[in-house]
Amino acid sequence: MREGGRQEVLPRSVWLASIPLALYICVPLLALLFVVPPTDLARHLASPMAVRALWLTLKTTAIATLLVVVLGTPLAFMLARGSFRGRGLLDTLMDLPITVPPVVAGVALLLAFGRRGLIGRQLDVYGVQIAFTSVAVVMAQLFIASPFFVKAASAGFEAVDARLEAAARTLGASRWRVFWTISVPLARPALLSGVVLAWARALSEFGATMMFAGNFPGRTQTLTLAVMSALESDLETAVAVSVLSLALAVTALLGAKWLAGQWRAPLA
Repeated sequence: MREGGRQEVLPRSVWLASIPLALYICVPLLALLFVVPPTDLARHLASPMAVRALWLTLKTTAIATLLVVVLGTPLAFMLARGSFRGRGLLDTLMDLPITVPPVVAGVALLLAFGRRGLIGRQLDVYGVQIAFTSVAVVMAQLFIASPFFVKAASAGFEAVDARLEAAARTLGASRWRVFWTISVPLARPALLSGVVLAWARALSEFGATMMFAGNFPGRTQTLTLAVMSALESDLETAVAVSVLSLALAVTALLGAKWLAGQWRAPLA
């Protein structure tokens, strides 16, 4: 319970009851750091499979995140400020990729954009094939990661004082100018936090990518898929790639938390 912005000093029993779950999460992650000697990590990360997977992951997640921002920003603003029939349904729809199992999402993408899919068969007439290509990797990441940006961006836009926007409108500024000069700057920390979270989720995507894009080295094999492949023949390389993925995820999470703190601080 908080009073005046201060946190309550909790009894020792609460601290002791909180330890088991924290240890349960911490110990397996720490185990990754002790299986392979640090001096060998760089050697395993320099393997062709790891390098290809890292490059493909960075490239596809960057594209997917850019698409999330471009397509998700207007949607987030509409959910934050709009009042229209079906708003609740649209908001629920944007939450579905978080709750739907990634494998199911991959099957759905395949049935929609695969060669014989609902849309894919129309594209195939023009020689356009999406499934099992790097484009499919981006689409899987976009599907899974988009809610993380939209929810954060929507919360950021909701926190912007509408009176400031109204004042700018009375001074003759257009809606477009108000959006870019007032709404976006004031919501920037929340938007950036959403970008980082979306990128981190795209980075860790596995199930939808596996089903929709496959696991082809140099073409669709991302870091998470490389871990699965390496486990079959080279445990140390799998561990090294896992450590790299963990480091990227921790960096993204810390960045998102810092940005979220920067966003909430002016509101406190």
